[in-house]
Amino acid sequence: MEIPQISIVAPLYNESESFTHLVQRLNALMDSISLFVEVVLIDDGSRDDTALRIRQLALTDNRYHGVFLSRNHGHQLALTAGIAAARGSEALFIIDGDLQDPPELLPEFYKLYKEGNDVVYAVRRKRKEGFIKRMGYHLFYRLLSVISYVDIPLDSGDFALISRRVADVMNKMPEESRYLRGMRSWIGFRQIGFEYERSSRVAGESKYSFKQLFRLAYNGIFNFSEFPIKFMSRTGVAAILISLVYFVIVVVKKLFFAHVIEGFTSLLFVIILFSGVQLLALGIIGEYVLRIFFQSKNRPLYIIKEEIVNREYI
Repeated sequence: MEIPQISIVAPLYNESESFTHLVQRLNALMDSISLFVEVVLIDDGSRDDTALRIRQLALTDNRYHGVFLSRNHGHQLALTAGIAAARGSEALFIIDGDLQDPPELLPEFYKLYKEGNDVVYAVRRKRKEGFIKRMGYHLFYRLLSVISYVDIPLDSGDFALISRRVADVMNKMPEESRYLRGMRSWIGFRQIGFEYERSSRVAGESKYSFKQLFRLAYNGIFNFSEFPIKFMSRTGVAAILISLVYFVIVVVKKLFFAHVIEGFTSLLFVIILFSGVQLLALGIIGEYVLRIFFQSKNRPLYIIKEEIVNREYI
C-alpha cells in the first residue's frame, strides 16, 4: 500500500460552477508531476450539487478523498477538517476551491520545501477583487502586522504548503475561533514567502460575505494581539487625564476669575466621554469572554457526516 507524498487540501462551499474547472486543472497537475498526490475535497455543507460531485469523483478516482461536513462550519473549520483528514507523508498543499490559488504552483512550492522550509506561504502581489475589498485587506494586514505579537507575513492568506510536522502541530491546537494563517506563523520552524499574482474566480461569486470577513479579522486581532485590552487601559488613563485637566481648568477659573463653567454642554461632554469609554471597554472584554465561553464548551470543532477514501492508499 502506497502513502501519498502530498495532500492537496481544498474546501468547497457551493462551488458547482467551478468544480469541473478545478478537477480538470488538478488532474492535469497530477498527470504532469512525478509526485504521488492525493486531493482532499471538503464539502462545507453546500446547498447545490457540490457534495454529489465530490462523492462521484471520490468513488471513481482513487486519487480523490471526500470529506463531507454535517453543515456549513465556515472556511477555517472546513480547512481544519481537511488538514486532519489529509494523509500526505511529506506536506500538505492548501488551496481555495475557486481557483484563485493556482494549483499549478505546487512544483515550485515543493522545491522550496525540499530546500528545508517547513512552510511555504503565498504572498499576493496583486488582487482581482473590487477597490473596497482590496483596500480593506491592505489596511487590515498592516494593522495586524503592527499590533500582533506573532510575525504574520503581510498579504499572505491560507494558500500555502506546510510540512507534515507543521500539520501535526496544527491538528493538536484546539482553539475554536481559528485564524489558520496566524496559527501557522505561531508554530514557527523555517518559513518562506512566494510571491504570486492572484487570479480572478473561475466561476460563481465569492462565498465570503463582509460579515464573515470581519469575523475572520476579529479572530486574527483578538487571538494574536494583546493590543485591544492594552488599548482599553491606555484609553482609560487618557480619559482620566482629560478629566483632570478639565477639573483643573474649572478650579482655576473659580479661584482666579470667579467664574465656573456652567451649562448643559460641559456636563454632556463628561457623560459622553466616560460612557463611551465604559462601553468600549465592555465590548472589548466581551470579545475575550465570548471566546472563552465557546472554548469552555469543549464541543468538537466540526462534525463529519461522511468520508470517502480509498483504503488501498493509507
